[in-house]
Amino acid sequence: MTAMNKFGAVLGVVGILALGGCDTMNGPSSSGTASTGSAYSGYGVVQSIDLVQQGNTGGTGIGGSGIGVGTIAGAVVGGVLGHQVGGGTGQTVATVAGAAGGAYVGHEYDKRQQQQTADVYRFTIRMEDGSYQTLTQNTNAGLRVGDRVRIDNGSLQRY
Repeated sequence: MTAMNKFGAVLGVVGILALGGCDTMNGPSSSGTASTGSAYSGYGVVQSIDLVQQGNTGGTGIGGSGIGVGTIAGAVVGGVLGHQVGGGTGQTVATVAGAAGGAYVGHEYDKRQQQQTADVYRFTIRMEDGSYQTLTQNTNAGLRVGDRVRIDNGSLQRY
């Protein structure tokens, strides 16, 4: 395999990993609107408000061991790049060092991504027709159990 083919393979892996980081993971929206995905509208009364912790406080990834996708991807990319350097024993050392460095960078990236998750509020609403709707929002907006609310296009508002 030529050096140009190896570089192309590494560039492809890096591109795929970069695009994977663009996924929103269907988490709560930053606008504070509901994340139920429905366009339901109607009136009701707040039955319960729960604070829901997002993300893991322990390790993420394989078996909760703290080894996430970023750690593994970083080790692979670092190892491939390190393998491009030198020859013989020097190449082996560079491969191992590249894998270790890539794993460290990937692990730090995973930790930074975890810290960006925030707690959200889950509201259970008893609608006028007797049904229940559950909405998740980033903010409480001063709502309390017993408040009359309106759900308009997935957004919860006091009225």
